[in-house]
Amino acid sequence: MVIRPTTSRNLSRLLRIPTQCRSSSQSSSVNAAEVSHFNNLASTWWDPYGSSRLLHQMNPLRHDFISSCIESQPDPTSSTNRRYLDVGCGGGIFAESAARLLWTKSVVGVDPSSQVISVAKAHARQDPLLLEPGRLEYQNKAVEDLPIPRIPEEQFDVVSLFEVIEHINRPAPFLSSCLPFVKPGGWLILSTIARTWTSWLTTNVVAEEVVRLVPRGTHDWTKYINEQELRRFFRAQDGWGRDGGLKSQGCMYMPAVGWRMVPGGEKWGNYFLGARKDPTRS
Repeated sequence: MVIRPTTSRNLSRLLRIPTQCRSSSQSSSVNAAEVSHFNNLASTWWDPYGSSRLLHQMNPLRHDFISSCIESQPDPTSSTNRRYLDVGCGGGIFAESAARLLWTKSVVGVDPSSQVISVAKAHARQDPLLLEPGRLEYQNKAVEDLPIPRIPEEQFDVVSLFEVIEHINRPAPFLSSCLPFVKPGGWLILSTIARTWTSWLTTNVVAEEVVRLVPRGTHDWTKYINEQELRRFFRAQDGWGRDGGLKSQGCMYMPAVGWRMVPGGEKWGNYFLGARKDPTRS
């Protein structure tokens, strides 16, 4: 295997793009090859022992990290009736679980893959709770195709990007397209993988080639983004990540044990990152 690493300098320059404007050309953040790859996995999305089993096992940690971010800077307006936008929702593993929470008002899941959205809708129909009007909605769209919210009531308390950004062609415009959907005081929460030799060994070699935890071609190491690069991106955005509103936490998959939070793991492997929008910003 020939590795052509993206240099930290080049990727950092990409992530520093501060633009908040959007155009139809930004739909290029969707990678057609990635969409095709996940279309092929759609039928096994809800098999807890299938190709998405690592996502099923990681899901509780997603909720734990979101809770830790929100509890670190409590916002009384989001304690109940919380609204979620799950970008790149896939077959709905996180979206469904968020829709079942007592404090959830609504969840909108969007994904450019028509086949995984069909799987998500079909699976949701099995639970009467998820069929309540407004509880859970899926849209076969990229985030760039959604109308930009005009008022805070149209924005979301949490915008989630779980295991998404490492599959995106243009990460900076993609992130900029997501920012307007977060309400003042809300959080953008993501999970991804640091671009290190350790992550290449564990994800591209061990996970794909040796143990076969995930299908071949799931990961492109050159698209991984380091935690400090994302921190620089958010710090460059006006009104984001101020006063402790920028948090990260590493996590690691341990065979026979599952996913565990690992302090410092964000520097070399899988990690979560949360950025808070200043409550005074529109």
